[in-house]
Amino acid sequence: MAAGRAPARGPTGAEFERRRRAAAAMAEEALEDGGARTLPSLRQLSRALPFGRSHGRLGISSSGRLIVPALCSQESVDPQKTAFVLCKAWTLYSVTPLYGFRRARLRDYARLLSAFIAAEKQKGMAVEVGVELDIKVALSSLAELRGSELDQAALLVQLSSRSRASSKNSEDKLVWSGWFCSMFGDDFSENVPEDFTCLPLFLTHGAESYTSLVGSWFQKTFDCCFRRLAISPLNLSWMVAMWAGCKLDRAASAVELVFSVPRLSQPLDISYAIHPEDAKALWDTVQKTPGEITQGEVDVFMDCLYAHFHRHFKIHLSAAKLVKVSTGVASAHCDGIVKILHSQYLPEVLMLLTELAISQIQ
Repeated sequence: MAAGRAPARGPTGAEFERRRRAAAAMAEEALEDGGARTLPSLRQLSRALPFGRSHGRLGISSSGRLIVPALCSQESVDPQKTAFVLCKAWTLYSVTPLYGFRRARLRDYARLLSAFIAAEKQKGMAVEVGVELDIKVALSSLAELRGSELDQAALLVQLSSRSRASSKNSEDKLVWSGWFCSMFGDDFSENVPEDFTCLPLFLTHGAESYTSLVGSWFQKTFDCCFRRLAISPLNLSWMVAMWAGCKLDRAASAVELVFSVPRLSQPLDISYAIHPEDAKALWDTVQKTPGEITQGEVDVFMDCLYAHFHRHFKIHLSAAKLVKVSTGVASAHCDGIVKILHSQYLPEVLMLLTELAISQIQ
């Protein structure tokens, strides 16, 4: 398992067998190095994991398993409508249910939000709703970005700017994007009154000042609450294990884990890169039942990686803090910044992030 190698085009029979044996050897290394950790209790799991609602569709069953539901068919998804999601750094927030939100009033909301932004930027000056402003707001529904028929369609908010010196025929420049989403969050929405709309995950890309303005308007208008969504090292380990096991339809970049070493006078990060096929072979060796994932399997996967690194560099990564994971599917940072890289697994990534958001709300 080499660090930082270029992805191969596809293993031959002999190469596949070599990878299988390498994955098995790494599992043995973990046992030899005493890397197995004591698993937390089921109660601890329900608090710590992004899928922690024991009653939910992704909740842990009585046997301590995470069962991933079948996703909606992606044949109906228009790639052009979801292309804006890919390859951008999105900052994550959780959002409590919106009170009194009506899809039929999106144009009215856009005008009101535009006037609010203009008024906040020009404090003390009266701004008339509907007049031509520097910031143009567009709100639109994205039915493609939901997990089931019971989920609310995603809501996209876009802010565009036009220079005062530009001609009226010039195109507006997109300066900020944000979208509310619920992917398999329907069990959460079933438990709230009818006047509330559940879109627990909010992702933003653009200046933080615009995020603050948009968030303030939504909070005042729909009596909701926004909170930054951080990702714990435990949740990052789940993400890298699940995403490393995904089979992609194109060559993938290396699986990378970044660790921060604590208690040093100068910041020190350790980057650990694994060939994607080696990482997938390891996960396939660890996972017992396709479609089901356990905390024990995630722990074994991480212990194998730790043991392999210790064997070569004599460094215990378990003593450092996991702060970022990157795979061909997506990357995630502990600060709550995610970049989705592959449309093939977009629903799975949003499903995990929705669970994280709901867990924080509850």
